[in-house]
Amino acid sequence: MLFTPIKPMLLSMGKNNEIIDNPEWIYDIKWDGWRILLHKQGDRVEAFTRHGNNVTAKFPELQVVGQSIKEHEAIIDCEGVVLRNGVSVFDDFAYRGRLSNKEKIEQATITHPATFIAFDVLATDQSVVNKPMAERKEVLSSIVTPSNNLLVTPSVMGNGNNIFQLTKDKGMEGIVGKRSNSTYKTNHRSHDWLKFKHFKVMDTIILGYKENPFTMIVGVQSSNSKYRPVANVEFGFKPEEKTAFREIAKQITTKVERDTVWVKPSLHCKVQYLEKTSTGSLRIVSFKGFNFDKVPVESTL
Repeated sequence: MLFTPIKPMLLSMGKNNEIIDNPEWIYDIKWDGWRILLHKQGDRVEAFTRHGNNVTAKFPELQVVGQSIKEHEAIIDCEGVVLRNGVSVFDDFAYRGRLSNKEKIEQATITHPATFIAFDVLATDQSVVNKPMAERKEVLSSIVTPSNNLLVTPSVMGNGNNIFQLTKDKGMEGIVGKRSNSTYKTNHRSHDWLKFKHFKVMDTIILGYKENPFTMIVGVQSSNSKYRPVANVEFGFKPEEKTAFREIAKQITTKVERDTVWVKPSLHCKVQYLEKTSTGSLRIVSFKGFNFDKVPVESTL
């Protein structure tokens, strides 16, 4: 298992109104970055993404991370993040992940320092995946000496609603709830692990669409009265909504380019999203219904 790609245990989506204030559940802050599994043996430390890619060369900080892990051998499940005022910024860590030039990587350790926030452990000198979550949390805390580059995420027993409100107030992504007796099942999406996210809703204008899969291109109006795309929306549509939109689109199509049908910006819809990127694009977006009350200002793309 050591230094080989591992597909981690995955979360299911929970409903925010069903967060359980129950000591049988452990709640963590949900950090917004890349899922990273750290492998350590002696002075050797390597990092793998959830898809099995070895990204060790991108993060010189791993040399310090290894010094913070007290066990000779360990496999630790983390979220790789860049923190700004205590809040993880997805774009910043994604920037680190894109770099391949050695000099730029070294510079980024200063401008975009990576922190690995540990929330579970798979093994030390022996596998612990069959131990319950609560015991694995104790093992994890006992083997990590916190540093600027490696932290253990705070956890609370029960009180899920309190920590959920706290993360909302601080502008964080949300929380994760896990049954305290749950074991670690690799390559498995479990309802024993639930994620609860703080989504936002905004009004957008429909600019076009694609088929296979059905994707709606939505945008917002810029200060120069032109519309710019902010998201490609694939999820959340009811069959009847797709059918109705296709009929309307036939009447307002302006041009067809390859697989994209562009339409006159005359129909609004609401979308749910997790956050805006630094360029104004929306992340993790779903359709929440048409908004026929909105009348757009005349504009050009």
